[in-house]
Amino acid sequence: MKLYYAPGVCSIGIHVLLEEIGKPYELEAVNLREGAQYKPDYVAVNPKSKVPALVRDDGTLQTEYPAIAFWLARTNPFSNLLPDNIDLQARALEIMDYCVATIHMQGFTRIFRPGNFAPNPADEEAVKARGKEIVEKGFATLNAALEGKDYAVGTFSVADSAIFYVEFWAGRMGMTLPPNCAAHLERMKARPAVQRTMQQEGVA
Repeated sequence: MKLYYAPGVCSIGIHVLLEEIGKPYELEAVNLREGAQYKPDYVAVNPKSKVPALVRDDGTLQTEYPAIAFWLARTNPFSNLLPDNIDLQARALEIMDYCVATIHMQGFTRIFRPGNFAPNPADEEAVKARGKEIVEKGFATLNAALEGKDYAVGTFSVADSAIFYVEFWAGRMGMTLPPNCAAHLERMKARPAVQRTMQQEGVA
């Protein structure tokens, strides 16, 4: 397998899952700041011009965070990335999708790229403020979901990899996480797979 990633972006969660699985894989960094995702070499790999992208051992491409995470979990059942219980599986997928589709795409993207939501530069601060509201509501929702638990569905799962990357972003931005999320982030940072991932990506 080969993971196309950029240090510290959402692909860090998929990187963590690959480390949790423990099978051999390759890494190739995509320099998003320099626009490498739009250049012909990368577009030939992933026409969507985004990361993460995973090239499977058979040479086929898998894209989109939830789909990659689900595929890794189902093709590596020994890694216990999804619980056996169907209700807990659904809950894990629900939480993962909420992190990606709402907290990340609706919240953090407004903060990071307000111009995508406001053609008029004068409106960008309002867009950022709305993004912060979405992120804060998201973490309040995650905080409730983590109440009394070490991990989102009791044991580590694909959901925690997505929770981790949005928590990680919040930490780097100096945002104050609610207590259960803050404890979850520290718990994640203590996992050897996360430590290896962060070291390989050169982020802290």
